[in-house]
Amino acid sequence: MLAGPYAYKVKKPVDFGFLDFSTLERRTAACADEVRLNRRLCPDVYLGVVQLVEREGAFFVGGPGRLVEPAVWMRRLPEAGMLPNLLARGAVDARLMGRIALRLARFHAAAATGPGVDEYGSPATVRANWEENFAQTAAFAEPILPAAIRAAIAASIERFLAGQATFLERRVASGRIREGHGDLHAASICVEGRRLHLFDCLEFNARFRCADVAAEVAFLAMDLDHYGRPDLAAAFVEAYVRASGDGELPRLLDFYKCYRAYVRGKVLGLRLAEPGLPPARAVHVAREARAYFELALAYAGAGR
Repeated sequence: MLAGPYAYKVKKPVDFGFLDFSTLERRTAACADEVRLNRRLCPDVYLGVVQLVEREGAFFVGGPGRLVEPAVWMRRLPEAGMLPNLLARGAVDARLMGRIALRLARFHAAAATGPGVDEYGSPATVRANWEENFAQTAAFAEPILPAAIRAAIAASIERFLAGQATFLERRVASGRIREGHGDLHAASICVEGRRLHLFDCLEFNARFRCADVAAEVAFLAMDLDHYGRPDLAAAFVEAYVRASGDGELPRLLDFYKCYRAYVRGKVLGLRLAEPGLPPARAVHVAREARAYFELALAYAGAGR
């Protein structure tokens, strides 16, 4: 909810397995985690957790009354500065990509790693993430995720994991698994004057937030491809490699781009099951989901 200079975010009472906001206690804890984790990158944007209450038949932020929901309280960011809007206006260049890459590389360098984080980059966890993706999309309608696309991606992933397990283990040993942002696509980036905000990090599941830094770089690079700007994606990756010194990262790029595109398609596909989704919006969401699945297929080496 956008209100003057502020934004308030509440959690839907849903349980998707990988995300469980089904109880008030879980939603309260998730709001606190969202503020804590996002303050790593946006300390002045995430202001705290507030309570939405009801009194005398009306709803208020804070004060006395019946607790309705906890909410994340944020400083409202300028809509014009959101990266998708900048892309639509042709206002993004390689220089901005370099700034984003440098900010991300510095964040990763200081982010948590080691025990409690490293296991999320192991070949076993990477495989489990893919198996979960395939299980959760098995019932998707054919127009959204054709069986042939799903099968081709699954075969490509199996070949990669069978041949690159040792390389993935070496990435863990070299400290490349970090507690990152977890959801760094274009809509999670805002430019406010000379300031960069990488906001809306993934708070609800450490398994998705902790990963090889290549998976995080691949997310934004994939989304830039989706927006039709592979030139900006390449500039971003090159700048990150320079800033981080991670010369092995490009070897993982298509694998993790495929993963991120598939996850975006999955999230959009799951949204189609939400009650009350307007028909026109449902058509748009279904089209976007199919586009992301086709992009994942391209990264898998088919239909490039």
